[in-house]
Amino acid sequence: MSIPSIDNLILLHNNIGQALGNPKRIQILYALHEQPRHVNALASALNSTQPTTSRHLRVLRQRSLVLTEREGPSITYRLADPAIIDVLDAMCQLLRNTIERQSRTLA
Repeated sequence: MSIPSIDNLILLHNNIGQALGNPKRIQILYALHEQPRHVNALASALNSTQPTTSRHLRVLRQRSLVLTEREGPSITYRLADPAIIDVLDAMCQLLRNTIERQSRTLA
């Protein structure tokens, strides 16, 4: 695998990295992986307010990580690409591995 160009890495950071820069947005992605939801259902499931959840959804939608489907007056949100969960799971595993190495180093 070759080293990605700085231009591609800037695009990655600006489009995906910044969207994942907030833990609540990551929670939203995991919740939408379980099932598509309306904003109020998401807010309730994540113990958040509707306005806060809507702001996070707007960022995820702008970055094309979530898609919307209008059903009359309500909007259902769903993941644009379920592969994001594989990426997040890999990052969580990387974190566990890093913490384990750090704890062995400190011991």
